[in-house]
Amino acid sequence: MRHYEIILMIHPDQSEQVPAMLERYKGMILNGGGKVHRVEDWGRRQLVYQIRKLSKAHYLCINIETDQAILSELEHAFKFNDAVLRHLTVSRKQADTGPSSMVKSMEREESRRSQQPEYQA
Repeated sequence: MRHYEIILMIHPDQSEQVPAMLERYKGMILNGGGKVHRVEDWGRRQLVYQIRKLSKAHYLCINIETDQAILSELEHAFKFNDAVLRHLTVSRKQADTGPSSMVKSMEREESRRSQQPEYQA
């Protein structure tokens, strides 16, 4: 079995259905004998350019270990899900279980905001 990192861009109006979609995809992986190493919900983020006249998307990052048949089934499910705007699958040499650089930068930004004194008029 190989390791993969999957990035999903989901329609912002479908953000409420993200947990259900994630459970469905995780179920496909686990039923096929694979493993889910890391799941990160990056939330809604601004797009650099519009996709289908949308300027924001909900991002998910999933690190998995599975075989080619289950990966093909997953990508087939992504293509026929109207809520998935784009998906990217990258093969990895080993499992990534720690936080990604995106999560680290979001945490740094959050801590910076909490340390700044609020402006009071």
